[in-house]
Amino acid sequence: MKKNIEQEELSRIRWFVLLGGFLLSLMGGMSYAWGSFVLPLAENWGWTTAQANLPFTVMIIVFSITMIPAGWLQDKYGPKIIATLGSVMFLVGYSLAALMRYFPFPLWLTLTYGIGVGIACGLTYSTIAPTARKWFADRPGFAVSLAVMGFGLAAVIFAPLKKGMIDIWGVDGTLFALGIFITIVSLIGAKLIRNPPKGWLPPISTDSKFNVKEELKVIEEVPPREFIKTGRFYMLWLALAAVIGGGLTAIGLLTAYGEIELQLAPAFAALAVSFYALANGMGRPVMGWMADRFGSIRVMIAIYIIQSSVFIMFPWVATNYLLLFICSFLLGLGYATTFALFPVVVAKISGVKHLGMNYGLVFSAFGLGAITSLIGSWLLDFTGSFTPAFLMAGFATVFGLTLLLILYTKFVVR
Repeated sequence: MKKNIEQEELSRIRWFVLLGGFLLSLMGGMSYAWGSFVLPLAENWGWTTAQANLPFTVMIIVFSITMIPAGWLQDKYGPKIIATLGSVMFLVGYSLAALMRYFPFPLWLTLTYGIGVGIACGLTYSTIAPTARKWFADRPGFAVSLAVMGFGLAAVIFAPLKKGMIDIWGVDGTLFALGIFITIVSLIGAKLIRNPPKGWLPPISTDSKFNVKEELKVIEEVPPREFIKTGRFYMLWLALAAVIGGGLTAIGLLTAYGEIELQLAPAFAALAVSFYALANGMGRPVMGWMADRFGSIRVMIAIYIIQSSVFIMFPWVATNYLLLFICSFLLGLGYATTFALFPVVVAKISGVKHLGMNYGLVFSAFGLGAITSLIGSWLLDFTGSFTPAFLMAGFATVFGLTLLLILYTKFVVR
């Protein structure tokens, strides 16, 4: 009787853990949604667009690199401590960045926001997917994708709010206010997140498609130093870099495409990114739900076929605002799939004991994807055409898709 009561209590607690992960990912997503700052920095501070984007680019690279040690730390000390440390780092990074009125140089914002907030994002984000996966072996895709959904939704929810804050308080005041808010909410998320008890197994419903105990038995627990010696790791790493590169290229070019090619008003053209962000956020739990029923790799292959096709045909298909919004939405689903399902696939290949660092190793490919997006912007500047950039993103996605097909057929990863 006592055991049943404890099981019921843990079954309730795991949903609060998921809420904690969602709050952490939502606050990380606020830091990721940098676009609102670019124009004010260029117009009011005299920075070039490249200088205004530099703190964000550095933040992405630092974020992706930090995921490796942060994953190891959360595997060793648990998610609560590391998420709390990341929450404090948000306060440090944002508070120092807010001093830019006294240090009005791109280098200052690059060091404070780029490095400080990048480290904070890596520390907090490293705890979300591994913890969700450990609590929800019965529905891993849905749980992980729901926990990381906040990262995708942040741009939809907070981008308009940021613009209003900047109009009132300026860039520096907005950075300080965001730092306080993000720190408080992140600390709440850190308070909720924790690992399940050793030996925890979720309740198995009668309509479950598989036996959780049997599912866990077949997963080999692979230590990080062994994981990086396998061909599966390198295929996952390259696949993530390829599809992320395509996704980041889309984020950077969609609004400009609407303004330049379709002659849309800037505010109306920006809706393309809103459709992208909506699909990225709301699409994550949908992709997770589908993955639990049809297999993660199968869903990824299907979505990346759509993503690569849209990229390659984009310059010839997106000929009016409606088609632009539809294409943006479909590309956003690809980005949602990437963040929702890659941690699930890593768990299937390497187990959950070392999932924090193993996923961190794979996630480091995110930094290479950020560089790929810069190449897309360079191609636009060099050629004066969007076609080479979208074709590059499309063929990069095809490369990632090919690697996933090999995992599906040769290594029988579902």
